[in-house]
Amino acid sequence: MAALWTKISAVLPHTEAEFTLQFSDRVDLSVMHVLKQSRHQLYSDTAGACRLLNAQIILDISWEKLNTGTWRHVDKEWRRVYSYGCLFKAAALCREDSSTDTVLQAIRTCDMGLLMGTAIMDNILQVLVGILQGEVRKSTQEEEERPQIKKIKMDCPSVPAIKEHATVFRIKCPSLESFKKNYLLPVKPVILEGIIDHWPALKEHHWSIEYLQSVAGFRTVPVEVGSRYTDEKWSQTLLTVNEFIDRHILSKDEEKPLGYLAQHQLFDQIPELKEDIRIPDYCCLGEEDDDNITINAWFGPGGTVSPLHQDPQHNFLAQVVGSKYIRLYSPEDTDKLYPHKSQLLHNTSQVEVENPDQEQFPEFAKAPYLECVLQPGDVLFIPVQHWHYVRSLELSFSVSFWWS
Repeated sequence: MAALWTKISAVLPHTEAEFTLQFSDRVDLSVMHVLKQSRHQLYSDTAGACRLLNAQIILDISWEKLNTGTWRHVDKEWRRVYSYGCLFKAAALCREDSSTDTVLQAIRTCDMGLLMGTAIMDNILQVLVGILQGEVRKSTQEEEERPQIKKIKMDCPSVPAIKEHATVFRIKCPSLESFKKNYLLPVKPVILEGIIDHWPALKEHHWSIEYLQSVAGFRTVPVEVGSRYTDEKWSQTLLTVNEFIDRHILSKDEEKPLGYLAQHQLFDQIPELKEDIRIPDYCCLGEEDDDNITINAWFGPGGTVSPLHQDPQHNFLAQVVGSKYIRLYSPEDTDKLYPHKSQLLHNTSQVEVENPDQEQFPEFAKAPYLECVLQPGDVLFIPVQHWHYVRSLELSFSVSFWWS
């Protein structure tokens, strides 16, 4: 217990005076008072129950602010308050108890701060997670005691017949100039081969269920439940990566809805995974620097679907594990694709691509398209506003890069 707190206190400011709390007047004085109380308790012998109570007060107040109105209108100051609440709670949990359950609760608390809050104090919540994960691995001797996962028997996926005239063109490692001239400027889809073969995710840190559990098993992440986001019963929840794998990857319960780990924060939240990938060189042809490229993770079982939709930026979709069937339509044929009329889903087609209702959507069959099966190591360039439909043929892990 003392050893864990020593590690935690070592990454905190050395004294209370060095622990600055600077907020605008948008944060109520009463909340500032509780924040300062929690800061003082970090450096005093206050009872553990008092530390937890104050931290929870901060979390409850800021959580209400985060969930009032739309997310884009949430004041960043309240996201900072929430992160400080997570820091104080995680510290309070581990101050007097280093049991595995308590440390796991502290990891979840830090993850909530990383997901809902914003970076504070040189990203201290990420630093704390690293310390806490090391403690859990050491105390549980994870590699020895966790039952060995049986290799999933991969059934040969049912691959749709790809029409020769509709096949997405493939090219191996084109030069930047060639890619720009022949695909970027004409906004033409293409599969790039050989450009991610150097990724650690495909080599020394080959991504697998076992590897994902070893670096992120205890981390809490957002999970989409349902085969596609347009389904009436589709929902989102928070699970640890281990829970997600047990329930939605390894489970044999065919009645259970499919689950999909799809989020843009995963690589910021779990740096070990971000170190296994690289931003494609072709993104340098865009107008923004690397910090403004959105990196998304897509991990889930076969059968999950991204309905036909379009995005406001170019997309490099890199396939790391498994295979996916993809169909692409030009934005010029939008009128034949029947986008939803609601503002929320205006970028999503109403048509079920592989089983269209020809009476309800008669023009859909007239829309020309390209199609492909993306295999590990392939990168598909999806130009801005191009409509695309994606279906996982088997257990799959993809990474997409959105750029302008």
